[in-house]
Amino acid sequence: MLGRTDDGPASSLNVTEPTTAPTPTRAYAVWLVGLLAYTVAIFHRASLGVAGVEAQDRFSAGASAISLFLVLQLAVYAALQVPVGVALDRFGSRAMIVAGAVTMAAGQLVMALATDVPTAIAARVLVGAGDAMTFTSVLRVVSMWFPGRTVPLVTQLTGIFGQIGQIVAAYPLVTLLHHAGWTPTFLGAAAVGVLVGVLVLVALRDTPPGTQVAAPAGLAAVRENLAATWREPGTRIGLYTHLVTQFSGTVFALLWGYPFLTVGEGLSAGAGAALLTLLVLVGMAFGPLLGRLCGRWPLRRSNLVFGILGATVVMWTIVLLWPGRAPLPLLIVLVLVLGTNGPGSMIGFDYARTENPAERLGSASGFVNVGGFFASLCTILAIGAVLDVLTPGSSTDYDLSAFRAAFAVQYVFWAIGLVGVLRHRRALRERLARDGVVLVPLVVAVGARLRGRSAYIAPETPPTER
Repeated sequence: MLGRTDDGPASSLNVTEPTTAPTPTRAYAVWLVGLLAYTVAIFHRASLGVAGVEAQDRFSAGASAISLFLVLQLAVYAALQVPVGVALDRFGSRAMIVAGAVTMAAGQLVMALATDVPTAIAARVLVGAGDAMTFTSVLRVVSMWFPGRTVPLVTQLTGIFGQIGQIVAAYPLVTLLHHAGWTPTFLGAAAVGVLVGVLVLVALRDTPPGTQVAAPAGLAAVRENLAATWREPGTRIGLYTHLVTQFSGTVFALLWGYPFLTVGEGLSAGAGAALLTLLVLVGMAFGPLLGRLCGRWPLRRSNLVFGILGATVVMWTIVLLWPGRAPLPLLIVLVLVLGTNGPGSMIGFDYARTENPAERLGSASGFVNVGGFFASLCTILAIGAVLDVLTPGSSTDYDLSAFRAAFAVQYVFWAIGLVGVLRHRRALRERLARDGVVLVPLVVAVGARLRGRSAYIAPETPPTER
């Protein structure tokens, strides 16, 4: 039976169907191996950020040079998403995760031995490249091993537990760095990457036993599949969903949130760090709930996107327009809302999964993953440029009015993302209507669900909710 999703019918080649059968224990074992690989990738990604002061001393570089490491790393990550997706469809998850682990280990080895900025930049490029191979590969494992309705929840859990890598970077790695020094610390990080690669090679399998796998496509077929993936409205709504929900929280947590809170809003260093920790904890708590909602209401995922976007825009608008420094409770609410951005961006991958056949899942996820990281990279650069124009000098000279003007660049990307989501949601719903299924208003749908009735109008076979 042809499946249907939030705003359109899935491809007939996508065979994921709802099931009440329990998930095999081996699926969880395979997922845990993939999750460990992703957690270590996050650890590698965050390792330089927590060693920023030591990096400035080792390479005799200023803050702008260290920031360049992060920008280039993100740029490489975003640029490789589509090529990695194509390779993922051809070679499978295990090969790509192993390649990513080895590449990141090589990057950390180079970083351990680096004594100048160009070599350190090359090291971070390797880390960004290996990181780019990991997350979408793990998502493909989830899609192949778990039943359809479970996938959104397991996807959210993957993103949540992967952040343990950032915690490991923030505490054990920093402790080791202070006691053992630069070279032993990053050599240890490289060794961890190699060990994870070996574990994945031994214990991870791309698909459950007995699954029929299509033969690798030739170059012409790869080009056709890539074009078909991009033409699919579900891929595009996934990209814009990822873009519009992810970048604000990522930019805040990754670079500009701490100086905004401490320099701009006048909070203490401890209070600023506590709010950034709260942002991570909110994401961890909200992710499973959002995954459950996507699994239970797959026909209404876009409403969740609009809710997260609306709350984010409203809170930023209030904070940026507040006369003088915003009170602490208001900043806490802003951080609570920003904590939903990361889990919200995962909805984009769910669109890619349900609207593309299995053999295009890697490239579709790659397209989606470009959205948020591209917007994050552009926003990081734009905020820095505005701050430099309005407040020439050191970062301690930034004032609140400069931060307000700088963070206002977010409205451009919110507008771009919103238009993209609305446009491609309309295309999906038109395709759904041509198939004889018309979605009723959300209020009516909620009432129908509470009464145990169908939440759509369909004269023929009802859609499969996945």
